[in-house]
Amino acid sequence: MTAVPAAERPLTFRAAVRRSLAWLPLIAAAAVLGSLGALALPLALAAAVDAVAAGGDATGPVALAAGLIALGVACDLAESSAETACAADAAARLRTGMVRRVLGAPHRISRFDTGDLVARISAGAADAAHAGPSAVGAVAAALPPLGALAILVWLDWRLAAAFAVGLVLVAMVLRLFAKQTTAAARQYQAAQSEIAARLTEALDGGRTIAAAGTAGAETRRVLSGLPALARHGRAMWRALSAAGARAAVAGPLATVGVLAVAGFLVAAGRLSPGELLAAGQYAMMGAGLGSLTGVVAATARAKAAVARIAEVHDLSAMSYGTDTLPPGTGRLEFTGVTVDGDAGPILRDLTFAVPGGATAAVVGASGSGKSVLAETAARLRDPDSGTVTLDGRPLSALSRTELRRALSLATARPALAGATLADALGPGRPRTLIVDAATAVGAHDFATRLPAAYDTPLPDLPMSGGEAQRIGLARAWHAERLLVLDDATSSLDLLSADRVEQALAASDRTRLVVTYDATQADRADLVVWLEAGAIRATGPHGDLWDDPDYRAVFAR
Repeated sequence: MTAVPAAERPLTFRAAVRRSLAWLPLIAAAAVLGSLGALALPLALAAAVDAVAAGGDATGPVALAAGLIALGVACDLAESSAETACAADAAARLRTGMVRRVLGAPHRISRFDTGDLVARISAGAADAAHAGPSAVGAVAAALPPLGALAILVWLDWRLAAAFAVGLVLVAMVLRLFAKQTTAAARQYQAAQSEIAARLTEALDGGRTIAAAGTAGAETRRVLSGLPALARHGRAMWRALSAAGARAAVAGPLATVGVLAVAGFLVAAGRLSPGELLAAGQYAMMGAGLGSLTGVVAATARAKAAVARIAEVHDLSAMSYGTDTLPPGTGRLEFTGVTVDGDAGPILRDLTFAVPGGATAAVVGASGSGKSVLAETAARLRDPDSGTVTLDGRPLSALSRTELRRALSLATARPALAGATLADALGPGRPRTLIVDAATAVGAHDFATRLPAAYDTPLPDLPMSGGEAQRIGLARAWHAERLLVLDDATSSLDLLSADRVEQALAASDRTRLVVTYDATQADRADLVVWLEAGAIRATGPHGDLWDDPDYRAVFAR
């Protein structure tokens, strides 16, 4: 059986811990060594006290105690540094995996708001990255009290019995605290994401809000989640304060119980004064179990964050094959293609073929599935059943490089990314190819009028909708066999649109054009008419025009 790559496995708290394995041995070693030093220190101090009480030389025990203190400081520094590096590395890995899924399968994340995704990827990944260090910290922090219990058994079982009672009480306090904190932390993170989602919506619609004069109302809407955020934050603080109060009662009980028993044992001559001191210090270690609340709180936040980012991480990432395309002219074929949505099929049993080098227009009423067909043809999403092939090869069997070299998609509202105009026009491509593509779609004149031409920073570009579409077209122009245009020239003026049409006609690539324009449909070699996700008819535009329902598609 083929092993599933770690990046593709479901994300659980344990899986998040495993992603930190490179650093955890160092963290664990420093924590264990520090704990052993802390356990040895009371015995060294006891030996020093007994040596002084007996009139002997305490130099050796005192030097040992000083060395153990220095060891503890060094271990704390090493553990802190390793935890910081481990969390940074784990956060980078988690964010990389989430961004890859978000960008690789955009249709699967439509149920998440943009702001919510940003919050999960940024703050959520940072909290989840502490899964490994917090898990090791929880185990390591339990070593001193458990070791103290073992040493008290060695000193006298009655000391251990008194200590164990308080230890159980404090452990019960911590268990309740962990449960309460985990629930409150997840609700707090969810409230943060809701505020981030509303803020993102407001920023996207900033011009509309300003024009409508509704900034005040929108501010109240964005911040309407603050009371819930405050409520969940107070819940975490209440859980922490309650745990502290309970530990303040349970912890001293362990100390008082051990000291009382130790006092009787000293009086009976069964313990030396140094051993009495050691017993008191070990009892304080048990009382100090309440300090584990910080570790427990970090673990609770990490668990809550892992659960939230797992909802995104566990979305199936799009996989690629290793095939290359055979020689061909770009024949596109849909065979029994069905694409499911949340409310039922979006596309239903589509079967059609576009000959290599031909142009197919996809038309239909709004909501008929045209854009989903375009995404499926460009393999931005896979069909739930059926196959899409290019020159006889299933798109899913092609390597990522081969697929993206062979086909591309341009949309009506392209999202432009990159530092400069050149980056937006052709990310990672040679400047000559960028200029050729820009010239073909009429973006070169626009670029040369800018102060820094193609090197103009993207945020400084004064773009209209048509100019953005030209940039999107240029970015997709590199496709060697299939160019999918989803209403990609709707904002161009007639002259610019005609120029793009001429450039397309001069190429021998197959074109799949989603359009509402009867003129574009008339120019196409084939029309695929969609209705409610199914093919109503295929054929030349002139043959379909006699149908009044077909003419109604363009009456908008």
